[in-house]
Amino acid sequence: LALSLFACGKKSDDNSTGSSGAASYQVGICSYADDASLNQIVDNIESRLKAIGQEKGVTFEISYDNCNTDSAVLNQIIANFMADKVDLMIGVATPVAVAMQAATEGTDIPVVFAAVSDPVGAGLVESLEAPGANITGTSDYLDTDAILDLIFAANPDAKSIALLYDLGQDSPAAPIKNAKAYLDKRGVSYKEYNGTTTDEISLAVSSIVADKADAVFTPTDNTVMTAELAIYEALAKAGIPHYCGADSFALNGAFCSYGVDYANLGKMTADMVVDVLVNGKDPATTPVQTFDNGIATVNTETCKALGMDFNKIKEEFTPLCTQVVETTTSESFEK
Repeated sequence: LALSLFACGKKSDDNSTGSSGAASYQVGICSYADDASLNQIVDNIESRLKAIGQEKGVTFEISYDNCNTDSAVLNQIIANFMADKVDLMIGVATPVAVAMQAATEGTDIPVVFAAVSDPVGAGLVESLEAPGANITGTSDYLDTDAILDLIFAANPDAKSIALLYDLGQDSPAAPIKNAKAYLDKRGVSYKEYNGTTTDEISLAVSSIVADKADAVFTPTDNTVMTAELAIYEALAKAGIPHYCGADSFALNGAFCSYGVDYANLGKMTADMVVDVLVNGKDPATTPVQTFDNGIATVNTETCKALGMDFNKIKEEFTPLCTQVVETTTSESFEK
């Protein structure tokens, strides 16, 4: 799927300058999966680049594709971007960013990533302050303690927490480690449940229900996020609230999510693209941007199904968040 944001002509061979004399840049965007948060990021990258392009009189020709979690498809998309001689690649989510970094090594194609939870742990950058290579971007780093605080604000007597995530993904590793340390310190038991597909996640949820967990915690995990629409009703029926690390989880039926504003993350990613392409900033010395993970999103339909009073939940959550917002179950965000 190719999407061009502007009607200006194709990039010419004379140093990114079109026939009209205005600068023209080709940008390849690949997203890891078709889900609400990642789609919201892409939508806001595109709209922000369009606005900045009109403001600055430059053209950003966007080629967009989605690998749908398939590594072979991902590699082909990146190969296509390179064959098209894009000026910059944007990788949405950790697996895409890692693949883009490997493919562009030894070239002069910069990479700007979006929504990478642990850029240092994933080996993308040397540090958040100084990436050290031709790559930088935005991180949706998860404040695990803050999410777990919400669990005990709603249920101070919770004694058993289920940790639900895809063991094969990089992004859950650090927050799951932090969650274990938090729960150990609090003296609360926990059990890990894993799956790499929607069906496996559904089976894991059946085990969680059978084990009668008091709550479920999932960090920013694309596999579980994709499966959420298939599991939220079973958890709600069992009276088990699901706390997650991205607002799309709550949109897809989870009780509560806590994390970054993904619309703002998309806009910030676009700003970094402009800094690299238009303003000449070096990705190696451009700090990775992080955000205040202060927004709790509560699904009011699931809240009611769990027998909880939203007003009481909001009262309990407000001192622990910069904002508490409500949502209902859907499959996509409004732009």
